[in-house]
Amino acid sequence: MNNLFFIFIFVPILAFILLALNVLFSVHRPDEAKVSAYECGFIALPGQTRSTFQIHFMIVALLFLIFDLEILLLFPLAVTLYQVSIFGFTIGIVFFIVLTIGFVLEIGSGAISLVNIEQSNNK
Repeated sequence: MNNLFFIFIFVPILAFILLALNVLFSVHRPDEAKVSAYECGFIALPGQTRSTFQIHFMIVALLFLIFDLEILLLFPLAVTLYQVSIFGFTIGIVFFIVLTIGFVLEIGSGAISLVNIEQSNNK
């Protein structure tokens, strides 16, 4: 038996069998925690798949993607730092400073806040 057999035949069959066993033998007891609102703001009610949510969640997700791409762009610089010498290091520092200034401006504008919006509205 070779590795391709395990990757393309055995693993999907095993995953399907384990999933089927889980569906057949698992206990279904929804409680208050399971039907509460998700982190994205959607409320899990039977028959209702969408409800209003705050745009704050989407802004945080977009900012996460932007700063995740920052790491993706800085990783090749870190790997080849000996070959790019001072010039490459300077370009990397300028890139990092520009993104840090943007991050500080987003915190200042209130796009990223560490306080719950509902708690700040109640005060």
